[in-house]
Amino acid sequence: MLKDLCVCEILDKQGVAKIKVYTTSKKFKKIVTIVEGIDKAQLDQTTKELKHKLACGGSAKDGQIILQGNHKTKVSAALKHLGYLEESIEVR
Repeated sequence: MLKDLCVCEILDKQGVAKIKVYTTSKKFKKIVTIVEGIDKAQLDQTTKELKHKLACGGSAKDGQIILQGNHKTKVSAALKHLGYLEESIEVR
């Protein structure tokens, strides 16, 4: 019940940490989108939400979210919708 009243999750999302979004090439020249800078406590939930919103596969490894495909333009909008500040999202 106290968890419902806690604003800790909202404050964590509005932290000063920079979130970096970029694409890279993996095996067989497949493009993946990497999201770095998400708090480890929220990494799994954010990964699940991004995969659902972007309709793609992906995983969370070593503090990074790895999404299958080129989603650089869509990820920033999805992160804003999840409550992250626009100023903290850097798309390369």
